[in-house]
Amino acid sequence: MPALDPKAILEGRRPGRYSISITIGIVVSVLCALGMLGYLLWAGLASGGVTGVIGFLISVVAAVIPVAILVPLILLLDRLEPEPPSMMIFSFLWGAGVAVVVSYLLNTVGLELWMVPMFGADLGTFVNTAVGAPVVEESAKGMVLLFLLWRRRWEIDSFTDGVIYAGMVATGFAFTENVLYFLQSFFEEGLFGLVFSFVLRGLVSPFGHPLYTAMIGIGIAHAAMSRGTLRFAAPVVGWFAAVLLHGMWNGASQFGWGGFGVAYVLLFFVLLSIVVIAIQDRHQQVAAIAHYLPPYISTGLVEPPDIRMLSSIKGRRGARRWAQRNAGQRGRSAMKDYQLAATELALLHQRLERGVARSNWEYHRDSFLALMHVARDAFAGRTQQPVAPEWAHKTTDSGFLQRADFARVIAAAQAQRQARASEGQPDASEGQPDDKQPGDGEQPSR
Repeated sequence: MPALDPKAILEGRRPGRYSISITIGIVVSVLCALGMLGYLLWAGLASGGVTGVIGFLISVVAAVIPVAILVPLILLLDRLEPEPPSMMIFSFLWGAGVAVVVSYLLNTVGLELWMVPMFGADLGTFVNTAVGAPVVEESAKGMVLLFLLWRRRWEIDSFTDGVIYAGMVATGFAFTENVLYFLQSFFEEGLFGLVFSFVLRGLVSPFGHPLYTAMIGIGIAHAAMSRGTLRFAAPVVGWFAAVLLHGMWNGASQFGWGGFGVAYVLLFFVLLSIVVIAIQDRHQQVAAIAHYLPPYISTGLVEPPDIRMLSSIKGRRGARRWAQRNAGQRGRSAMKDYQLAATELALLHQRLERGVARSNWEYHRDSFLALMHVARDAFAGRTQQPVAPEWAHKTTDSGFLQRADFARVIAAAQAQRQARASEGQPDASEGQPDDKQPGDGEQPSR
């Protein structure tokens, strides 16, 4: 069997092909982020000389700390079915670059040309902070989520996925915005002002932007997973909720520490709600693995003990450790590919049931099966003597340790497709999913 590209298969693209739009988006976002940081460095140098440069560097270091806290927490939600790194990086960079630049320009123009002339200096500043800024910033951050819905809908399998992408773009946005505010505090009140701003924005309320934009992410996820008419309204409702939460927090400054306290409690309950959603999504994904993988037992690639292992974070982690002990780092990588391909296979069938699968779903199904086979062979080639895994009583109880002839499975599936085509039946890969599941007479092809 020809060598496969595991990364391409798991990201849902054909080997050797990369998303031009994502690549362009990353480049543009990096340029915007560098441009904004360069502008802040220039502002620090122009305002305070060497002291300003030092203040800028301290601000950047301080802004990195919340990122180092938030990103691992976001990735913690993404353990069962990790999102493609390219999309995660793109989301973060969009927030740190494009969204910040657009928001900075529009907020500045809006304050000077509309808010102050219309309401006066004090009230205009407050209205811009509590209304204008939330509208502009959540729109700028939400644009990338709409793009992912348009170009990468199949990657969004749960509400948690929407929260994850929203969290990444919001964390990127908060990073660059924090550099701006920290540097501003440094010039207004010195080092004490910078430290106070860091404690307030970086330690007391680092979840602010991710929580606001998570509302848009949930709306985007609903649109990605549904086919009803409500899917068009869901992103708009999510945007309104994000603007409301953002405006509530910004407006709380008008009411002192009491206002901040009320806003903080409300955001805490929003955070708890997102945690509950993530737990429910985890249960649904585990249920999908238990429901959709048993029909593939006939392929010899998976057995009931494997399904139980795949349905548990603890079991998956233990399986990777076991694979590393028996076949080194490559064995661990093989087990990881096997687990991810099996999970994507189950979620593919879940999308089919929802009616939102890609038209060429059979190609991706067969690619996941082929990757499971290749991962199994890669592990077998690294170990001298198969050892019973921790999740099964003996080697024959696990599809990961069986040495089945996968070429026979491929040939049977291709023959079945040809027979179906000769009878004039539509191919499921053209948008008409089969009623059969593997195990009911149909075998996967490649």
